Amino acid sequence: MGDLRGVGVTPSFNQSSVSNSSTPCEQVDTSGHVFFMVIYSLMFLVGLILNGFTLKVYFCRPQQLTTSSMTIYLKNLAAADFLTSLSLPNRIMTYASSSVPIFHIFCNFGASAFFMNMYASILFMGYIAANRYLKIVHPLGTHILQKVRPAHIISTVTWVFLLTTVSTFTILLFLTQSKELTSVPNTRDCEDLYSDQFSLFYKITHFGCVAIFLFILVSLVFFYYSTSRRLSLAQQRQPASSSNKKLAKSCRKMLVLVSVFCVCFVPYHLVRLSYVFLWGQCSHSRTFFYMSELTIMVSALNVCLDPLIYFIFCKTFRAQLGSRKFFRTTQVPLNEGNNERGSNKQETSGNKINSNTTTGIL
Repeated sequence: MGDLRGVGVTPSFNQSSVSNSSTPCEQVDTSGHVFFMVIYSLMFLVGLILNGFTLKVYFCRPQQLTTSSMTIYLKNLAAADFLTSLSLPNRIMTYASSSVPIFHIFCNFGASAFFMNMYASILFMGYIAANRYLKIVHPLGTHILQKVRPAHIISTVTWVFLLTTVSTFTILLFLTQSKELTSVPNTRDCEDLYSDQFSLFYKITHFGCVAIFLFILVSLVFFYYSTSRRLSLAQQRQPASSSNKKLAKSCRKMLVLVSVFCVCFVPYHLVRLSYVFLWGQCSHSRTFFYMSELTIMVSALNVCLDPLIYFIFCKTFRAQLGSRKFFRTTQVPLNEGNNERGSNKQETSGNKINSNTTTGIL
């Protein structure tokens, strides 16, 4: 899935074709590993806490959350981000250790799990944007993609597709792996384990992932552009309309989603596309190493930014957070207020009855 190569995206070089002495392809400075370890550790803690809390809100109190297609997509996005957070310790261990078994675990399982969940996040962000766009285009109707049952089916098919692809990748890598490593490559490049037969499947998977990303990116840009244009035309017709305020709010929500998507995933895929055109050029190895490490780190930042999407797009989620935060402090005063208002109403009605009776008597 995506860049399933190792800690960084560095050009592939067979050890048989490159001498073990210092060469431009092998000399990659690893002094920055400490920096990446610290950043990934912070992302792991923050992402685990935020997304774990989000899943608790979604799944532990389902009776208080309205079941809708948007809620289903948000739940799956939170699950993908939580699993991405769980895959970060293996990446951190690969930075910290030069153990061959840890490197094998990372190449066979860790990298695949990380990028599977990353593309799950990409797909579910696309579903959320499409759902919001359809709600704007058809405010009075319900498209089939906005119904609960199709949303469950789409989510299930997405996970099955991703799991099948990753399982196939892992099994083929395990069966075709013929190179025995005595030490971890300085580049932390998983392609040192790839056979010639496996490289073809890797390239097909890589181009498929890039195609998925480009499709979602174009869709998000189209959704935001169409929403903005619709808002602009509506404001020209009725500047002070209440419906325009709702449309402007939806447009801002779409902008937040597109911004998070672009910040997290566009830099990584730009590096990937550049790598395709400069495949195998040793002079770019160090540049690609640092560019890929930084862009992968930025893509992992998605686990910390997505909770903002949950808060903005799900009204019941915001209400649940508010009730959890203020439940204890507001329950008693509200009840007391209700009792006071009730007693006041009784007194007022009693006074009215007495006054009417008095008037009748008089």
